[in-house]
Amino acid sequence: MIAAQDGHGGAYRRLLGELAPWLQRYFERRLPPGEVDDAVQETLLAVHRRRHTYDPAYPLRAWLAAIAKRKWIDQLRGIGRRPTDALPDDLAISDHEAMVTSATVLASLLEQLRPAQAQVIALVKLQGYTIEDASHETGLSASAVKMNIHRGLARLTAFIEKTDDVE
Repeated sequence: MIAAQDGHGGAYRRLLGELAPWLQRYFERRLPPGEVDDAVQETLLAVHRRRHTYDPAYPLRAWLAAIAKRKWIDQLRGIGRRPTDALPDDLAISDHEAMVTSATVLASLLEQLRPAQAQVIALVKLQGYTIEDASHETGLSASAVKMNIHRGLARLTAFIEKTDDVE
């Protein structure tokens, strides 16, 4: 900060770059997620405008924390002034029972497989990974990933065909 006050542009850019992550963590603990980036930017602007007021005889963090606290309070006031709409009484809410049931059944089916088979099936078939991405993620070769998917799906098919209560 002292070098930035003396007009050293590189030191000033470095200072702002180092302050931003600290401010990000500070506001993440105190504000809703949608408000954090605005608060960080507002604080960095305030630091820019008030950098001449920093006294090197005192810790920088205390000076920064005082500015951040004021910007936090400003952000909270802004949130409180925003109008909120009441939710309508006839708001349609979807039933998640089918999704929860499907996820539970799928998890129990994957438990029937070897861990390597379950992992690559989950990565490729459920999460949308490519074979190459799954290979990098698991440390298996691409052909081993394909083989585990093929054998795992064959095992699942056989298990489902033997089960009486499948809908």
